[in-house]
Amino acid sequence: MLRYSLRQLEYFSATAEKESIAKAAKSLNISQPSVSKAITNLEAQFATQLFIRHHARGVSLTPAGERLLVDARGLLRYAGELQQHALSSREGALGELELACFVTVAPIFMPALLADFSGRFPGIEIRLHEGNQDDLLTGLSSGRFELALMYNLMLPVDIDIELLASFDPYVLLPAQHRLAKRKKISLEALKDEPLILLDVPPSRDYFISLFRAAGLEPQVAFSSPSLEMVRGLVGRNQGYSLLVTHPYDDHTYDGQTIVTRPLADKTVTGDLGLARLAQLRPSSAMTVFAQFCKDWFVQQHIDRGPCQAPTPKDLPAMPDQ
Repeated sequence: MLRYSLRQLEYFSATAEKESIAKAAKSLNISQPSVSKAITNLEAQFATQLFIRHHARGVSLTPAGERLLVDARGLLRYAGELQQHALSSREGALGELELACFVTVAPIFMPALLADFSGRFPGIEIRLHEGNQDDLLTGLSSGRFELALMYNLMLPVDIDIELLASFDPYVLLPAQHRLAKRKKISLEALKDEPLILLDVPPSRDYFISLFRAAGLEPQVAFSSPSLEMVRGLVGRNQGYSLLVTHPYDDHTYDGQTIVTRPLADKTVTGDLGLARLAQLRPSSAMTVFAQFCKDWFVQQHIDRGPCQAPTPKDLPAMPDQ
């Protein structure tokens, strides 16, 4: 017989997310003693401490609490899904989805992807998160994120990923650069030029590895986690960059013209996919979004090319699901 409730798990999850009993109570619109009592009862039920209390500094999860949080979030999702199933048969697909996206990819694909998806499935509510690979993996492992659109680079064994599209890296140059006249540019031609490196994991290691695979070592002049800072430095003639993500406008924020050229070398592509925690049972909202996402990328990125979203006039009509 169960001696804990979904409500207790809800209070526990909110406290873990807010790292504070007071903040959790405020977000749940209940009293602080109610949250404290629910957590105390859970700790008694599982015979283990779930939080470490820090005087005037909130709470933090113990290792046992971190393990329970993953299962609690899953159980709460399943309970919500059970309720949605009773309605979905007559109202179409319903549910909620915690979706994360790699920070440089998000502005390229997410606006169009989410607009198309919400038009097709208005009953599924998506909460969108952005971050670098470390942020996404932490969120997936903790159960905070259900799906993440990210590159298939250095993923741990407990993360499953379904590949959606492959993109070629390219060279970004100031318009007046001496190599800009070439149709393609080799890594050999770039090895002594100053590199403006996109310093976001795992992008940094990926771009450096392209040179090292060819027996070369790049000359890094500047590095930045900001895609637009990288483009801006290139536009101001501070060097070149290697990128996969390709915004449409070939101008920097301050109006400088930049140009793109394909690499002449055969290199490892940037493979984009939809990742999830292997042990997490997919909800109906996850399944619906994953299939829609797969169809969306198949129609728009059949061939390898730049990591670039289609313009509105190029957007194909999505088939009925």
